[in-house]
Amino acid sequence: MSFPLRSASATVGGIFVFGRILDKIRLDAQGLLPAGYHVGIIPGKKTFDDRVCRFLGVDFESLRLRTLQGGSDEEILDWCFAQGQRPDDERIEVWNAFMQKRGWNDAATPGLTQQKADADLAHRDDIQTFFALFDAEEGRE
Repeated sequence: MSFPLRSASATVGGIFVFGRILDKIRLDAQGLLPAGYHVGIIPGKKTFDDRVCRFLGVDFESLRLRTLQGGSDEEILDWCFAQGQRPDDERIEVWNAFMQKRGWNDAATPGLTQQKADADLAHRDDIQTFFALFDAEEGRE
């Protein structure tokens, strides 16, 4: 069986991370979100879930409720565009590049280093971003 969350680099509407958040919402609602995974906003922290919602201009709780109503990923993304904002291709390109490199020589590097250690992957010098860490932890090397 493959890991139940898609890679952060999988796209919906060309946008990284969005589909992974939908997976987490759906799994959490079924009580199937793997241990150690968080869905939603953590007060005082900038999570990937939080960043996606701010990028699209939607509230996480509203996104959660809309996702649980059903529909395809693309329909849910279209709902986000209607409720919040529709970024143009250039903004999506910049967003994807930022997210794909998160943890690599930036303010999130200490957090990445700690999470690698927590996952017993501190020895893996090839893991330099959160996307790479997620893929390694989830067997998508």
